[in-house]
Amino acid sequence: MRKVQQGDQVSIEYEGKLQNGEIIERSADTGPVEFEVGSGVMPSSFEKALIDMCEGEEKNITLTPDDAYGPRDENLLHTVKGSVFAENIQPKPGMVLGMTVEKEGLPQKIPALVTAVNGDDVTIDFNHPLAGKTINYKLTLKKIKD
Repeated sequence: MRKVQQGDQVSIEYEGKLQNGEIIERSADTGPVEFEVGSGVMPSSFEKALIDMCEGEEKNITLTPDDAYGPRDENLLHTVKGSVFAENIQPKPGMVLGMTVEKEGLPQKIPALVTAVNGDDVTIDFNHPLAGKTINYKLTLKKIKD
């Protein structure tokens, strides 16, 4: 029986849960995911787990923050004045706002979570929402494509 190797095109189904059992993503919501193993589309630890799997095989894996979305970085918490937002935006904790930041000299729009509002001071978090989280995945290899 053929096993997945680096560079193979695969179709998988998966479900990702946090340590508390909360489902954070699943292919049942979007359909099977197709990609080339080793292309970097998925976290490398996720892709490595597929190596040597056969069609129809299931596997459970755990990705630590370093293997998934990285650790939380407190340097990515910033407090800004509410006046930096358009007049029609009233920031509230829990809102996700599109913020423009400079990266390597170019403007880039990224999501930022509003974590606190104190008067005119707005605290925003630029960490990925899953940063610092351990994620448990159930993987099912549906197909290895020729």
